[in-house]
Amino acid sequence: MQPALNKKKIFNDPVYGFVSVPYEIIFDLIEHRYFQRLRNIKQLGLTHLVYPGALHTRFHHALGAMHLMSIALETLRNKKIAISEEEAEAVTIAILLHDIGHGPFSHALENCIVPGVHHEDISVLLMDKLNEEFDGKLTLAIKIFKDQYEKKFLHQLVSGQLDMDRMDYLNRDSFYTGVSEGVIGFDRILKMLCVVNDQLVVEEKAIYSIEKFLIARRLMYWQVYLHKTVISAEQLLVKILKRAKELSLQGEQLFCTPSFGLFLRQQITKEQFAQDPQFLEAFSRLDDTDIFSAIKVWCDSADPVLSFLCRNLTSRNLYAIALQQDAFTREQIDRKKEEVLGRYTIAPELIDYLVFTDTIKNNAYSPKAASIYILTKDRQLIDIAQASDNLNLEALSRTVEKHFLCWPK
Repeated sequence: MQPALNKKKIFNDPVYGFVSVPYEIIFDLIEHRYFQRLRNIKQLGLTHLVYPGALHTRFHHALGAMHLMSIALETLRNKKIAISEEEAEAVTIAILLHDIGHGPFSHALENCIVPGVHHEDISVLLMDKLNEEFDGKLTLAIKIFKDQYEKKFLHQLVSGQLDMDRMDYLNRDSFYTGVSEGVIGFDRILKMLCVVNDQLVVEEKAIYSIEKFLIARRLMYWQVYLHKTVISAEQLLVKILKRAKELSLQGEQLFCTPSFGLFLRQQITKEQFAQDPQFLEAFSRLDDTDIFSAIKVWCDSADPVLSFLCRNLTSRNLYAIALQQDAFTREQIDRKKEEVLGRYTIAPELIDYLVFTDTIKNNAYSPKAASIYILTKDRQLIDIAQASDNLNLEALSRTVEKHFLCWPK
């Protein structure tokens, strides 16, 4: 008789050190091919073209968020917050699987492969599929993930202003990029968590750690996630996929894996994706390698636009990019288009692949979505923006929008 497999594994995480798998079902979910796929999806897309160390994956991030959830649950239970073992297991499953619906290159290609379908929608579809395979053991986790469970603070731990997702990605992304501005006092914040009236709150002693967390988030967005060269690289990738899809819909047979081809050669609606299981199955097989292997082959495409874009990405010859507060005028855009048409042999109707403008937005704290409440010593709940004496926090709650213009160097 075979001895029972020990599923309470320990792995070594470069950010947190030794991390334990808290439940046997967590081990089984990690072993599942849906989750293993995350090993081949980079957490920060093409950010490694700016910060060479940013090669960590969604797999790393999901395990890190699971670890932080274990710490948060232990803290809340020590403060006599009622959390059953079933609830603890479910919320840990929810955070482990929160990014399971991410497609290749994460946010860069979101809405490109399946227009109108957000990665959270796909996460729910994959969780439902896993729930069938695991005989309904994920039902409570899915309820918590979708904010349909009576204890709302459990959902806030998964998706909220101070969720374990944000806590890990700020910590992890700053570690791998080497951007020290993103370092946060996650351990202090976690130890100061509490629950009042079914609301996740933070004790007053952690107010400065919360301030640092919000400022770090803003700095990481402008310095890493929305770095103008990262935007340039991601826009190049988006234009490549757009051109490849346009050619495929016209009947051109481009090299691609079977799963990638299913999405490249037809327009799929949100309803079709949800109803036809072949699309979810194909999506669950897609990762960064599908996209980049195709791009390497497309460098030799007969289509001059597609080959030009692909060669530029593979050789890191990215778009030049200008960033400013105000929208670019029609005259500025047309002048740049004329300049590029004079330098490159390209049909005028295709110039939008080479010269284009768009916007990026950033707000570090959104009290309209959900406030971060500080629990004072006299048990009052005060929004962090009011509780803090840091005048910058009010500015952080405003959405900052910038406009960019891209063109070939």
